[in-house]
Amino acid sequence: MLLDIDGTLVDSTYHHALAWQRAFRRHDLDFPFWRIHRSVGMGGDKLVGAVGGDEVEERLGDALRAAWEEEFEPLSGEVRPLPGAQDLLRDLADRDIPAALASSGERRFAEKAMQQLGAESLVEALTSSADAQESKPQPDLLAVTLEEVPARRAVLVGDTPYDIEAASRAGLACVAVRSGGFADTELAEADAIVDGPGDLVGFDWDPVLRDVGDADPRV
Repeated sequence: MLLDIDGTLVDSTYHHALAWQRAFRRHDLDFPFWRIHRSVGMGGDKLVGAVGGDEVEERLGDALRAAWEEEFEPLSGEVRPLPGAQDLLRDLADRDIPAALASSGERRFAEKAMQQLGAESLVEALTSSADAQESKPQPDLLAVTLEEVPARRAVLVGDTPYDIEAASRAGLACVAVRSGGFADTELAEADAIVDGPGDLVGFDWDPVLRDVGDADPRV
């Protein structure tokens, strides 16, 4: 079981969008909030270009990513688990379904979210943007995570179209949650859509699991 973190397990989507808006404004770039939100879910390596274009990425990409980290740091203390997120992780553990967290974000923020979730003993791996050559919607992160927690079958739980695309490229299904702020029409390629992680407690995963190769017989 692969799970995204931001917008899927913790209510951080709009904190990320606000931090990016403030980072852009540091460099006299004023993009509307909705436009930034549309790109939250892909990694910072792609978000700058998606929002500001190739010229902004080439000229200011690294500086903007550094500014985003500085802006998000104080906001990260306000982030809380989404309703039912901890229940979902406990449910997976109780059902002996191995779970791994796969985030396109920075590792230190992913680790902080894992602590906020109390998930250290409930998941078997945590991967972040540092572990993959390219972030979502490329499938690199999912492939790396499956190497950490090998399984015969797997599925991704995510909140953005980029999660769905990454899963598809990796040959996996994706169960989408609405808690990232995307409309059902934008999540339409997911194999199932629910409001949030609490709706997946007791979920029947068999119809959405896809074969990924040899490995953990528990899945």
